[in-house]
Parts: sequence; structure tokens; C-alpha cells
Amino acid sequence: MKIRLSFIFIVIVMVFIFSSCSFSAFNLNNKPVEAEDFMMGTIITQRVYGSAAEAAMEETAARIKAIENLMTINAPGGDINRLNEAAGKNAVALSAETINILATAKKYAQLSGGAFDVTIGPLVKAWGVFTENPRVPSSEEIQRLKKLTDYKKLQIDTANLTAKLEIPDQIVDLGGIAKGYAGDEAIKIYKKHGIKSAYINLGGNVVVLGAKPDVKPWRIGIQNPRKENGFYLGIVDVTDKAIVTSGDYERFFEKDGVRYHHILDPKTGYPADSGLISASIITDVSMDADALSTAVFVLGLEKGMALVEGLEGVEAIFVTKDKEVYATEGIRSSFTFSDESKEFKYVKKR
Repeated sequence: MKIRLSFIFIVIVMVFIFSSCSFSAFNLNNKPVEAEDFMMGTIITQRVYGSAAEAAMEETAARIKAIENLMTINAPGGDINRLNEAAGKNAVALSAETINILATAKKYAQLSGGAFDVTIGPLVKAWGVFTENPRVPSSEEIQRLKKLTDYKKLQIDTANLTAKLEIPDQIVDLGGIAKGYAGDEAIKIYKKHGIKSAYINLGGNVVVLGAKPDVKPWRIGIQNPRKENGFYLGIVDVTDKAIVTSGDYERFFEKDGVRYHHILDPKTGYPADSGLISASIITDVSMDADALSTAVFVLGLEKGMALVEGLEGVEAIFVTKDKEVYATEGIRSSFTFSDESKEFKYVKKR
């Protein structure tokens, strides 16, 4: 009897040791590696799990920098800069990835009836919201620059990898889609390194790979548009998704008591006044989410909701000027409304 009890005791001790070692290894392997960089005009945060996390993050940072150099309109040599310089003159040979982004941008311009338009560059420059000297252009200037905003005048030859802007002084600005593309590229790199769980935030463009290491969904906050960063209206539980938000609180300036934000309506030339103050898109592809978040913000609740509901695998959360929050049907079970300010109302049916 004593021998049998001793044997059982030894087995219990061994199981305890094995369990402890396994638990420690689990914690060690699932401790995130984090990094923060400033690229593409914003802070980019990575949180990656796995033995190859550091290598994956370094490669991702280098890849995003390369995308920035290719897509920027603020420095010479890149694809978009060369395309803009040739506006009204000739077609320009571009990289396959630039052609892909331009084609995707034109696709969403057509779907949104021009609410999303990457040829809005002249108006963006005139307003200067992203500079240290923003201003309100005159109505005459806005009317003149509006004539240069026309995605239909952007010719794209996907077979020969060329593009052309038909009108002199037209400017393509990929600020509403390039970060989304960068997010998709980050996920590709993570997967290449065997990463199963990762999170990247490109200035409000969040993309997650898999679930968290504990197999629970990532919990992504929807920012309260009228509070400082870190105050949320709710939480979305997601796995393998992109969540991109466009809001009037992200970049703005005030002049004579009037608030002017950075999301311009191509049809008016002024900051969009659609009744929305925030629009979040949840879908599989970050680049799609980026373009759509801008489009629906410009379109407003009803038209934006109709656009999203007509697309497969796309969900959205809208926040109105009247401080009402709406969510498309497919995301409601994963969205938890939680407004600490008590100022907003969750309207489940519109």
C-alpha cells in the first residue's frame, strides 16, 4: 500500500512539473514583441507573437517605408510623384503594386459614385490640413480645383502597367488607401514568418492576424469621436480582419470658430458634411476597408449603409452628428456598445 501511494505521489509530482514547464513555455512563447515607428505620416504600432516576431516586424517596417517612398507625393522619385508630374502629357510606366492600388482606388470611386476619388490631390494641397499651415481656400479657388478632381480622367493600363492623368495639374493622392495596402502587406509578411497571431495599427487602420494567443478574438475599440484618444464607444471582437475608421476628429483645424476636418467631399471641395462624424469598416482586406471608410463617411448614413450592405463580407459602424451609433446587421453580435460619456445612443434598427 505504501509503495502504491508513493508511485501515485511521484506521478502527481511529475504531472505538476510537466504542466508547470508547459505553462511557462506557453507564457514565454506568447509574450508579444512590440515596436512603434513613425511612417506614412502617422504612428505605426506592431504587436507580434511568435519566435520570429522580431524578424517579421523589422521586415514589415522596411516594407512600409518602401511603400511610403513609392506612393508619396511629397518627395521626388516615387511612382505617384512621377505620375503627377506627367499629368496632361503622357502615360507613365509604374510598378505592378502601384497599378493594383490605382485600379482598386478607381473601383471604389465607381462604386461610391465619386465619393472616394484619389484625384482629389489639388484640393488636399489647397486646404493643407496635413501641414503646419492649414487654410480655408477661397470659393473661387475651390471651384477651379474641383474641375481637376475626376477619377474618370485617370487612365490605367493594367496589361502594360502604365497610367496617365488626362488633365494638366491633376494630382493623385493615395492618402485614403495606401495605409490600407500597407496593412495587407504586413499580414503577408507575418504569415511568411510563420506568425499566427499579430496586430498592427497604422494610425487608426487596424489589421489583425488570427486570434489572440489565448484563442480569444481581438477586442478593438471604436474611438469616441468627441473624446481624447483612448475613450471608446464600443468594442468589436474580430479575428483575421481589418478595421479602418474615418472620422472628423483625426485631422482638423479651426478658423473663426469653424472646425474644418481633412475628409473632403470631391463634389463640393469642402470637408464632407454628411451628418457622420465617424465611419468604421470591418472586412477581410485592409485596402478595401481604407477606401470604403472614406467613401461612406462622405456619403452619409443612408447611402453609406446601402453601399456597405450591397457588398459581401463588409460590415460597418456609423456615428452621427446627432450622437447616434449604428451597426450593420452582420457585426452586431460582435459589437459591444459601451459609451462611458453617456452622450451617445446605440440605435440597433434604423
